[in-house]
Amino acid sequence: MANGFNKEEVVAFDQMLEGFQDALVLSRNVSKYNTDQQGMERSGDTIWRPQPYIMPSFSGQDQSSNFSDKEQLSVPSSINIERSVPWEMTATELRDALQEKRLGESAKQKLASDINVNLMNVAATYGSLVVPVATAATGFDDVALVEAIMNEQGIMSDSRYLALSTRDYNGMASNLADRGTMGQKVTSAYERAYVGRLASFETYKLDYANRIAAAAGGAALTISTLDGANNYDPAATSVGTTGRNNVDNRFQTVTVSATTSVVAGDCFTIADLNAVHQITKQDTGQLKTFRVVTVDSGTTMTITPPIISNQVVTGPATQYQNCVINTKVANSAIVFLNKVAASINPFWHKDAIEIIPGKYAVPTDAGMSVMRGSTDQGIEIMMSKQAGINNLKTKYRVDVRFGVVNKAPEMSGILLFGQT
Repeated sequence: MANGFNKEEVVAFDQMLEGFQDALVLSRNVSKYNTDQQGMERSGDTIWRPQPYIMPSFSGQDQSSNFSDKEQLSVPSSINIERSVPWEMTATELRDALQEKRLGESAKQKLASDINVNLMNVAATYGSLVVPVATAATGFDDVALVEAIMNEQGIMSDSRYLALSTRDYNGMASNLADRGTMGQKVTSAYERAYVGRLASFETYKLDYANRIAAAAGGAALTISTLDGANNYDPAATSVGTTGRNNVDNRFQTVTVSATTSVVAGDCFTIADLNAVHQITKQDTGQLKTFRVVTVDSGTTMTITPPIISNQVVTGPATQYQNCVINTKVANSAIVFLNKVAASINPFWHKDAIEIIPGKYAVPTDAGMSVMRGSTDQGIEIMMSKQAGINNLKTKYRVDVRFGVVNKAPEMSGILLFGQT
């Protein structure tokens, strides 16, 4: 085959693939969905993925009035991220095989980082469970608050993960290192700044972390919680001019008194609007937390999750109710939670975030050599090269293609420290 890879290049690719897989720490802790690539091409690389069902129950033997259709909600997920590391080597540089190996190693590190960063971005941007802590990170008590908000809202207790900025992670490790009665755990915390499993979460240290600014929205912002004002009724589909279409129920556009200085990412609660347990629908006694996704006008903004209070009773609202409004007024106060700029420490249940591997269909007999390999998570890494006779230079590139989606913002969230 023209421009075939030599033995050294094949060995280097195999080593790069192995290291690439090791570097994908975070992708092992989210769900994965493999698609039919031909079907994805025909659908614009977008597929609608189902959210978890939430089913209501009723008391009594006679259930004749409770039979109704159940809504299966879904979210759009796209293969829309393409990352490539290209480089060029001269005929003299190619005499040093070690140089080529180092470039491949660097490409692997950057692409693995790109995948991890995109996973963290969807967790940090759309995670709606917000845990503000007034102090710096101290350890178990902080993670216990994260566990509490997930338990209270009925999130499954297995496969929970928490990714912390280096400073916050090391603050927790310092707290563990100060404990004298925990044996190996203390030793690991002291010698390697290692926290590990804590309060039902597997913890990970980030050498990069998103930041959130202090909320600048006015303290007098309000929202109506009267029946029919901003209460959302989920629907799997809607009928429009183009026919029946799927509906993304992760978001809701709400009307507020003003959006001045409000920005995407802001976290807030609404007075007298409490979260409920997603399954039992019991009031948790804790205010429901929301995130601003976009600011749309001077009085409207898109938030996640939607306010599903079931005030105007419908089958879908009963099924997916996520909050209860204890006092219905036209001007409930909005209180922002991100009071101080801080690092974002995302947490999630494995089923909340999903990665969809993609592929390129590149012919191997068109003057370009191609090698492929897949990780355990199904992510394909492709290395290609092409030589030029004019200048004796060889072009290399390493590519990955994938998509990530936060299917369930209410099964993911952020932990913020220093929120005094």
